[in-house]
Amino acid sequence: MAQHIARKRFGQHFLTDVHIIESICDAIDPQAGEALVEIGPGLGAMTFPLLNRIPAFSVVELDRDLAAKLRKREGLEVIESDVLKVDFAALAAAKGQKLRVVGNLPYNISTPILFHLLGFVDQVEDQHFMLQKEVVDRMAASPGCKDYGRLTVMLQWRYAIESVFDVPPEAFDPPPRVMSAIVRMQPYAKPPALDVKLLGELVAAAFSQRRKLLRHSLGVWLTAQGFSGQFDLQRRAEEVPVAEYVALAQALSQA
Repeated sequence: MAQHIARKRFGQHFLTDVHIIESICDAIDPQAGEALVEIGPGLGAMTFPLLNRIPAFSVVELDRDLAAKLRKREGLEVIESDVLKVDFAALAAAKGQKLRVVGNLPYNISTPILFHLLGFVDQVEDQHFMLQKEVVDRMAASPGCKDYGRLTVMLQWRYAIESVFDVPPEAFDPPPRVMSAIVRMQPYAKPPALDVKLLGELVAAAFSQRRKLLRHSLGVWLTAQGFSGQFDLQRRAEEVPVAEYVALAQALSQA
């Protein structure tokens, strides 16, 4: 491709390290016939190596100049759009199967993208993303550590999450100011029945004062909801396992 200047407003950092790229492709391990969708292909650093492994897949690219160049490559279906506006359910229906979603996500909107995709999780087989390492650490955190928070709970109730490997800044052009990491997200086949909006409100209340005991935050919120059940509020928010937050949300729904 011709020279393309990274656009700050799109959060563009182009991956250039060929060894890292091959390692990512190995982690994804795409197979012919799968419905692969890449978010933010950019200059094609991951796109073209993936095309060497499977004959065709779809890419979502917002930058119109990059989208025009990508359309010249045989085997690529280019969806020129803001990823936050893409209907992944319609895309899965058109392909007749669940999607495998991959990409080097723009770090400035990575969390909104993750929550957007959560709305289509039933149509997704798995997800592999390059993200800021700090975000991946929060996604994959265990109860009791400083990285465990709202993002952890809101994703781990629905996905098995694994931090695959770290990627240093020098693997990109221009280099970001942070470490990056590859994360694997596998939706659970039989997730708990849950009011996701209620869980979100509950977890937001719990982590609103994370340094204090839950009786000062979640306890006040539960009282306002008229909850009369049992829940140990003599803990901090990061000490409560995901399963307990899910069970509390279910109990509130039934009440």
